[in-house]
Amino acid sequence: MPPIAIKEIVSPARRRISALLRRFISPPRIAPDAVAMDDSEFYSPHDKHATASSGRLVSCLCTAAQIQSDVFRGWCDRLGDRFSLHRKLWEWCYICQALEERGCLAPGRRGLGFAVGKEPLPALFASLGCEITATDLDAADSRGAGWSATNQLAAAASELNARRLCDPQAFQRLVSFRPVDMNRIPADLDGYDFSWSSCSFEHCGSIELGQEFLCRQMNCLKPGGVAVHTTEFNLSSNRRTITAGETVIFRRRDIESLVRRLRGAGHIVEPLDLTHDGYPSTRVPSNSSHLQLQLGPYLATSIGLIVRKRG
Repeated sequence: MPPIAIKEIVSPARRRISALLRRFISPPRIAPDAVAMDDSEFYSPHDKHATASSGRLVSCLCTAAQIQSDVFRGWCDRLGDRFSLHRKLWEWCYICQALEERGCLAPGRRGLGFAVGKEPLPALFASLGCEITATDLDAADSRGAGWSATNQLAAAASELNARRLCDPQAFQRLVSFRPVDMNRIPADLDGYDFSWSSCSFEHCGSIELGQEFLCRQMNCLKPGGVAVHTTEFNLSSNRRTITAGETVIFRRRDIESLVRRLRGAGHIVEPLDLTHDGYPSTRVPSNSSHLQLQLGPYLATSIGLIVRKRG
């Protein structure tokens, strides 16, 4: 029996190792059709990117240039966070800046937060004189088991000032908490100057339920009120995505459909800017710095939407 060449044994293993390395090290492919911009009514001009350093925010994707701007770094300091290129930090800074630009973060303004978890926004807004109603899924609801296990579910207002961003007495006076299912918003939650959520409405159960939430929560605002919400955006495809389950990923066409519905109801949606810079990314969920994340077979990032209720 002739000797077996070593390369015949090693090469298949080497090919498997190379494939694994390409999978976890090579930059993921971003589908052009997922983020392509055109001259339709949805998009802001390509030469007017939505960076905080260059002007007023529009509805846009998370970018490194934005979070590295002086304005976003300023919000990072006020939130008591160490700066990092992390999309959750971008979401918080984006929400703060969008509301600040529109005159919402001022004494006497009323704000409504959905699925706030343990985020610092209620305390920060209260420190600026806003009256805040913070909401999250009822801790007794089985759907919140995963969030409770990772200490991301709020059960009382007292849990929302852990960073001491707000004077305790002012916080107690200005911040209230109540359990709210985003799919069943109570009718008495109304008359607010602004609302927000940070990567939450992708957990409503489906693409359609997420769209329904964003449209329905506009009823909570007074005429002229401002809604600022972030969610998952699919960079891999404008055709395939996760459409139902614990976490869905909105495609460009889903966002455009949502904008049509909101504008059809008379609301003003800031134009979309889907410019992205693709840095940095991670293949697995983690607390390490990343602006893009692999969710199943899809590469995702955060998108922020700014909507003003019809006056």
